[in-house]
Amino acid sequence: MSRKLIIQGVLSLIVCGVCVVYAVHGMDGHAVLHALGSLGPRAVLLYLGTLIITHLFRTLRWEYLLRALGTSLPFKRLLPISSAGFMAILALPVRLGEFVRPYLVARERHVRMSTMVGAVAVERIVDGLLISILFFGAYLASAGDLFTRELRAAAWLSLFGFLTLTVFLVLAQIWTDRTIAVTLRLTLLTWLAPARAEQAGDKLRSLISGFRALADRRNFSIFLAQSVVYWASNGLGMWILARQMHLPISLGAAFVIMAFTGVVLTLPNSPGLVGQFHAAIKLGLMAYLPATVVNSSGMAYAIVLHGIQTLWYIAAGLASLPALSRSGAHVSLSEAVRGSSRAAEAEEA
Repeated sequence: MSRKLIIQGVLSLIVCGVCVVYAVHGMDGHAVLHALGSLGPRAVLLYLGTLIITHLFRTLRWEYLLRALGTSLPFKRLLPISSAGFMAILALPVRLGEFVRPYLVARERHVRMSTMVGAVAVERIVDGLLISILFFGAYLASAGDLFTRELRAAAWLSLFGFLTLTVFLVLAQIWTDRTIAVTLRLTLLTWLAPARAEQAGDKLRSLISGFRALADRRNFSIFLAQSVVYWASNGLGMWILARQMHLPISLGAAFVIMAFTGVVLTLPNSPGLVGQFHAAIKLGLMAYLPATVVNSSGMAYAIVLHGIQTLWYIAAGLASLPALSRSGAHVSLSEAVRGSSRAAEAEEA
């Protein structure tokens, strides 16, 4: 486990370094500082308002996945658990925070953590498919004229990747054993490590049990509808902030930039998304604005976006910890991360 974390940590730092170098390359530091200095409280408050809506719907929709799996949490419990989980996902590298939310739910409702992790997988794949469809649709609508080479490659790869994962979700529900067998053969695990293949198959079967949410049409439909509202609020907020910072991009362009950023952030994440977030925003803006604008007010925009989101999710997460302590859940982020990691290892064992 330690060796795995070291490898993931090194990969995360490499991603961070590459992205930071790209983000700062050609940046006009004086223009960025001037744009940041001229930022008014109105712009911050308007974007923060949309971010609060985004946070609430990101939390609310999780309840409908839980209901589809036969469990439920009142909103007053779901909100602090989700807030702590969102903080962990944002703040920690290599997706270490992904297990915190399913761990806290499993602890509170005494359900298998692997099932909750499966629900997270459904959530991530649905999110990825939604933003990939949006991204690819924008690419087709523009006939590729506005898209740079990097954006074109990302549009095709993201759509192919998330469609493949969606097909896997569906097939895993219909033919579970056959899907597991084919997956193990395709990964060559049955040939390279037969002893580990059986263990991996059992772990995959437990994970697939969380995919049952797909079969509950009513709750899953509500989850999808709230996911659309969640992403719509996210994109609208990005557009409002861009206009407040005098970046002349359309609402459609803001959604494309949001979708592309979401695709980039599915890669091994850097600590706190530093560099990775900024590089994604910069690449997206390059399709719509001159390089001089992107390297000045565009980079200021990326810094403000990242800064407000980081401060909001960390503040909301820290504010939720006292509520978690009253229920007997872990009170500190480090303890929650350690506990979730131990639970994940126990499930694997």
